[in-house]
Amino acid sequence: MPSPTVPPAVHPGPSAAISEVPDALGRFGRYGGRYVPETLSAALEQLQAAYEDARADPAFAAELDQLLSAFVGRPTPLLFARRLTEYAGGAQIWFKREDLSHTGAHKINNTLGQGLLAIRMGKKRIIAETGAGQHGVATATACARFGLDCVVYMGSEDIRRQEPNVRSMRMMGAEVRPVESGSRTLRDAINEAMRDWMGSVETTHYIIGSVVGPHPFPRIVRDFQSVIGQETLLACRRDIGRLPDCVVACVGGGSNAAGMFYPLVDHASIRLVGVEAGGRSAKPGDHAASLSFGQPGILHGSLSYVLQDADGQTSDVHSVSAGLDYPGVGPEHSYWHDAGRVEYTSVTDEEALETFDLVARREGILPALETSHALAWAVKEASRRPANETIVVCLSGRGDKDAAEIARLRALQGAD
Repeated sequence: MPSPTVPPAVHPGPSAAISEVPDALGRFGRYGGRYVPETLSAALEQLQAAYEDARADPAFAAELDQLLSAFVGRPTPLLFARRLTEYAGGAQIWFKREDLSHTGAHKINNTLGQGLLAIRMGKKRIIAETGAGQHGVATATACARFGLDCVVYMGSEDIRRQEPNVRSMRMMGAEVRPVESGSRTLRDAINEAMRDWMGSVETTHYIIGSVVGPHPFPRIVRDFQSVIGQETLLACRRDIGRLPDCVVACVGGGSNAAGMFYPLVDHASIRLVGVEAGGRSAKPGDHAASLSFGQPGILHGSLSYVLQDADGQTSDVHSVSAGLDYPGVGPEHSYWHDAGRVEYTSVTDEEALETFDLVARREGILPALETSHALAWAVKEASRRPANETIVVCLSGRGDKDAAEIARLRALQGAD
């Protein structure tokens, strides 16, 4: 496919609400859109029509709300991290407890919604990609609940790192297909899922797990995950008595951050911070910080910030966290970055690992390594802010899945 012309930067006007995206073509400012082979165009049009129909159907909303309540356990609580706040010695740190959702992460909000869309479209086979395995588990869970066939593509390196989640997927009836190409991580799993979908669109729905991919996926995933931010607004007013000063979330593809940030972006008083994977260093191939070091480009069907070399080829990336180990980011994050509404920064592997230990021992919670990146930034920032300020962290998932890999890494460090 020839490289399309990259649209010029578009910033929202002074009177425009930054939440008023995407447009009818799936553009978030200059980002997003649909860059796919012709074989997928009809399936994407069908999905867009099904979604618009579902959004206008009170019965769809009622069924999803009932599932989120009775099956997932929503709303998830807002927790004051007292001992972590004492350690930081400054601003109050609060956790939005997505780790308490059924399956242990925020991903189930999206897979249930898209599973219902698949049923509306009459599609009985589901495919998905996964990195950390949380989206794979959530997809397998939704498919088991709805009686749908499920195939999950997962890089063999991520299968090694996230074996507990692989076991859970298989126990719920999903077929986990190892991907051996490329770096054998999330990017390569998406590539294989896209290839499958091109050959099976008539009977198969692809449940993308993040706010990436061609239109309308970024909007659909954002909308299904926005329950996180909506609940956070209500809980802050109830439990803190006001809106938070700062809200923080980790960013790989960016679904937990998009779900947390989207209901908040028009509240100008709230500082929003997305934390990417800083990996081992700032050298190319040593990190996965697309918004910190990338350039606009096409990846997996949409225009967004992408880590790429001088020839425009997608770069290799690295993160200790399988869920952040991705060379791109969702187009809405790219839009928020250029508009200056969300700050994006990064945290290293070692900082994330240290914060995993800190939160486990201070709060009795094992945070996912993805979440540990956001927590690391929040602890440092809290130490610099006054005690009357509040920082809310999206605790996007639990870290049971990472315990064996962390133990392995610590053993290797000891051997050194």
